Amino acid sequence: MRILWVKGGKLLPVDTGGKIRSYNILRHLSRKNDVTFLSYYGGQRDLSYEASIREKLPGTQTINTGAPEGLLGQSLDYILRLPSKAPYAVTKFTDREAQRRVAKWYAEGGFDVAVCDFLSASLNFPDRLAIPTVLFQHNVETILWQRLAKTESAPVRRLSYRIEAAKMARYESKALRRFHHVIAVSDNDRDSMLAFEPSCPITVVPTGVDTEQYPMAPPASAEPPIVVFTGSMDWEPNLDAVERFCREIWPSILEVFPNARFQAVGRNPHPRIRRLASPSVEVTGTVPSVATYLRDASVVVVPLYIGGGTRLKIFEAMAMGKALVSTSIGAEGLDVVSGRDLLLADDPQAFAECVINLLRDGVLRRRYEEAAAMQARRYDWAGIAERFAEVLQTTVAEFHEPGAVRGIPPMPVNA
Repeated sequence: MRILWVKGGKLLPVDTGGKIRSYNILRHLSRKNDVTFLSYYGGQRDLSYEASIREKLPGTQTINTGAPEGLLGQSLDYILRLPSKAPYAVTKFTDREAQRRVAKWYAEGGFDVAVCDFLSASLNFPDRLAIPTVLFQHNVETILWQRLAKTESAPVRRLSYRIEAAKMARYESKALRRFHHVIAVSDNDRDSMLAFEPSCPITVVPTGVDTEQYPMAPPASAEPPIVVFTGSMDWEPNLDAVERFCREIWPSILEVFPNARFQAVGRNPHPRIRRLASPSVEVTGTVPSVATYLRDASVVVVPLYIGGGTRLKIFEAMAMGKALVSTSIGAEGLDVVSGRDLLLADDPQAFAECVINLLRDGVLRRRYEEAAAMQARRYDWAGIAERFAEVLQTTVAEFHEPGAVRGIPPMPVNA
């Protein structure tokens, strides 16, 4: 197949869940298909990034949009775009040059199928989609923003999240009708989107894991106990998770294991996270390899109360044979069973007790480690990419069926 793939923001380094998912599917698709990847990004032009992404994904084309970065620049940009009916999470990734180039490709008809990677890229596509086009939904964006609005305590941020959630609810529903097919990452996400738009054609392609990058590790010693959380430390759901864990869960664990250490592993730690550092809490910042920290972990925790999509961090830890404790939202949408592959607990005290029991009982911990590794290895990225390709092929076939009706409403920025 000749595939056009459009994504906003840099794909490298591959250090967030969305990037990991997109990069691994792209690299496997590129082995058997002719893939053109349009990577457009803001800030100053980064020639090093452009060279690196072309090396890893030949056929990549890049656009530097010059869009503002940083808190001040994005805050001013948000205010300027506030009158738009489309959510800021979409309009800030909308670029005239990207629109022009995508429109040209559609007019030339040189592709069999196109992929809009994340809803954020959607306004760069023409109003009339003349080739079969798939929306790759890593999250149900409306639910994500509603959860952020519900849990945010700062009045200004809470108001902005509520505005974004309301805009997203209207926009996302239209987007589900606009594209020829939608790929979700979990059954939960698919069901939520069908509640918005029951007639939307949606297929689930689950999250995968790179079993070469995250190989099975030997059992870790629980002395001293090391508890690990991984994730980008500038993403609000992760900030909330680490703060809650340190405030509501970690003290109970320290009462039983006073020499235990908690490691918050991830890039760009927000000042809120850096302030949590103590003799028992390590904030690592960017690390060369998350796998190194996972290998030495006694227990991995995912205390998420906000978020959407699926958490790749869980499959990564499971692939390395780690015992996990997660909230229900943390493991949402993954093919895992509490009591078999990991432990789920939403109450802080119950969460702490699960971690304590795993640290205390080596036999129990080993049982979960083995079950986790066995389950995760069913989801290697090579197989996931094959499933993704099958969905693209089906979308192409359905698009060209005689008499097929394609009602694609236009979605201008202020619609």
